[in-house]
Amino acid sequence: MVRIGFGYDVHRLEEGLPLTLGGVLIPGRKGGVGHSDADGLVHALCDALLGALALGDIGLHFPDTDQQYKGINSLLLLEKVMSLVREKGYEVGNADLTLALQHPKVAPFISSMRASLSSAMRITPEQISVKATTTEGLGLEGREEGFSAYAVVLLYKK
Repeated sequence: MVRIGFGYDVHRLEEGLPLTLGGVLIPGRKGGVGHSDADGLVHALCDALLGALALGDIGLHFPDTDQQYKGINSLLLLEKVMSLVREKGYEVGNADLTLALQHPKVAPFISSMRASLSSAMRITPEQISVKATTTEGLGLEGREEGFSAYAVVLLYKK
């Protein structure tokens, strides 16, 4: 049996905060605001994985009202989600992620993101695609108020 999941996340950007995307610290003047490390790329991926198996969303499993998740590295959340996926008897066929962010440019960090995500998921980097786009100055991403992330995953029954 094959299952497909879709995930979406958005985070506000503020001056002086770190920007972590796909488990990689990206240098820049603005970073993500969130209860955890605000790694929206990982959050979208978690939502896609959970959604594929009708297991709710990241907020259900790791609520922002729970202090144990305050500032947590989102890769740890991804590892927990992957445990749930495997408990249900599924494996990842592939994951396709897109990040919408005006600045900074993240293309130089994509291979590191793929390596980080694949390590946390215990799959190969070839099973993960990470793409980045600007919004040509439009919307919250274009105004550098925030960033958004999208993820699609294909799961298959072992």
